[in-house]
Amino acid sequence: MNQWQRFLGNLGDWRGSFSQFSSRGKIVNDIPTRVTLEGIENNTCVQQQVFKYPPGEPEPEPIQLTYRTLGRNILFFETGYFSFGSVQFSPVADFGAEQGFIHNQRRLRLVQLFKNGEFSGGTLIREVLNGVEIPESAPLTVEELIGKWRGIVTTEYPDLRTPDSYESHLVISRQGNQLQQSLTTSNWQLSSTGEIDGDNRILFNRTSEPRQLLLLPDGASCLCPLTIPRQKPFFLEIGWRLTPGVRARLLRNYDATGQWVSSTQILEEKITD
Repeated sequence: MNQWQRFLGNLGDWRGSFSQFSSRGKIVNDIPTRVTLEGIENNTCVQQQVFKYPPGEPEPEPIQLTYRTLGRNILFFETGYFSFGSVQFSPVADFGAEQGFIHNQRRLRLVQLFKNGEFSGGTLIREVLNGVEIPESAPLTVEELIGKWRGIVTTEYPDLRTPDSYESHLVISRQGNQLQQSLTTSNWQLSSTGEIDGDNRILFNRTSEPRQLLLLPDGASCLCPLTIPRQKPFFLEIGWRLTPGVRARLLRNYDATGQWVSSTQILEEKITD
């Protein structure tokens, strides 16, 4: 299945909302939306329309886009998940990424934005196919994260080389207001400790590059640096609860020069609490 075929898995008439959130995860604006992705000319072309319905305001003209090829700044996975965004970080330019999931006639997309290298907030986009009635899921909680998780990791590359795939083992525990996590794969190991700050924010500030995890509506999460580090690799991550005890995560990975080098999908299931 090539990149275009994976893209076609997102075709549909999607109803939902664009919810802007602050740098600390507070929803500050919510606009009902409709996004249509229609394949034409035997699916060799895709037409996209974005309709926004701001409450109490005139309806703006829809945004219309046509795709015949995909840009070099986007990668799709076999699941239909995608990672799109800046290919190079610059401290003097706006920087960000949009990554998204599709599952069970729903889509969840999340935009992370940075200004002058500092995280400024983003947009959470929750969508369901037109005519399908699926209730929104509850916000993600700290308690859901605690336990042992087993996952399958797939990393895709912009040059479309053969992807890497391997297992992951994640252990998350809590002591007071501290959250400890250890992620192990056949290739690397990562441990970190975060401070629970209220109901929806975990701050990982025991390193030289502080990061925060925001727990958002509909089982979503947003993990990224507070400030993009200089001359060090970094990543932008979003997550989504697919069903109780099953999560998907997407990471957009950058090297020490700020260049986008790969995107990673993690599908993980909780095996013990």
